[in-house]
Amino acid sequence: MGIDTRDDAGVFRLTDELALIQTVDFFTPMVDDPYVFGQIAATNALNDVYAMGGKPLMAMNIVCYPECEDLNILHRILEGGLSKVKEAGALLVGGHTVDDLEPKYGLAVAGLVHPARVLKNDGARVGDRIYLTKPLGTGIISTAIKAEMASTEAYDEAVYWMTRLNSEIPDLVQDLTINGLTDVTGFGLLGHLSEMAQASNVEIEINAGRIPFIKAALDYASYGLIPAGAYTNREYLQKHTEVDGDLEGPLTDLLFTPETAGGLLIAVDEANEAKLIEALERRGSKAARVGRVLQPGFRPVRVKD
Repeated sequence: MGIDTRDDAGVFRLTDELALIQTVDFFTPMVDDPYVFGQIAATNALNDVYAMGGKPLMAMNIVCYPECEDLNILHRILEGGLSKVKEAGALLVGGHTVDDLEPKYGLAVAGLVHPARVLKNDGARVGDRIYLTKPLGTGIISTAIKAEMASTEAYDEAVYWMTRLNSEIPDLVQDLTINGLTDVTGFGLLGHLSEMAQASNVEIEINAGRIPFIKAALDYASYGLIPAGAYTNREYLQKHTEVDGDLEGPLTDLLFTPETAGGLLIAVDEANEAKLIEALERRGSKAARVGRVLQPGFRPVRVKD
């Protein structure tokens, strides 16, 4: 698995029984608490391994930090990241740090998966149901946090989802067949759905009324707290998305907004749909059915009311 379908990580077959997953991700702080920032950045990177159906094996820190700043803050960032690496059952084996004017943190992560259980974004088939495992809105809430307009409730809910590992997936594939999988991060819901549709050569329809949102996200979007990445995504995806005119406004902005450590988009056939819900619930998770695969042939992802 390389860059051809713009999947979540690279995968290299080592043997008939074992494949290596490799990914990297890092970014600037979106919260003031350095420990929480470390947790969020690490979760975002580790989740790319889960999005390929694998388990993280080891990680390395990637750090940019001003030498003139308090190193205790950096220490807390690294502690936060380490806590999520440990939660994932992986090992932190080092890293690299450079002097930079703006703090940045993330991880390079290696994981393992059986070659027959690699979950890619190119497997969606006609008739599949599309499920989403986390609510949207972390990008909007992060913008509200930076503007010092986020409520305590909105902050806490966003942090909860941004620090939640998608670790249920490797065990999930033991119970049922998943046709296609990707996670929702920097390209937003519609960007990652478009990648899945294009890679799978199908048309996907999304029902906006079924999409879960963090409670305050729509309100903040209506105030104009939209990150620049939402407009970049929308411009890039103009030819690949088709949104009902009645939906234009804050809700549509949310569908294009970048997410941090977002949920998984799962394409599953009707025969495995009930098994998916049951298996997720047994692992303390849930998912909302947000759409379906309509027909073969890549067309713009459709969003209806």
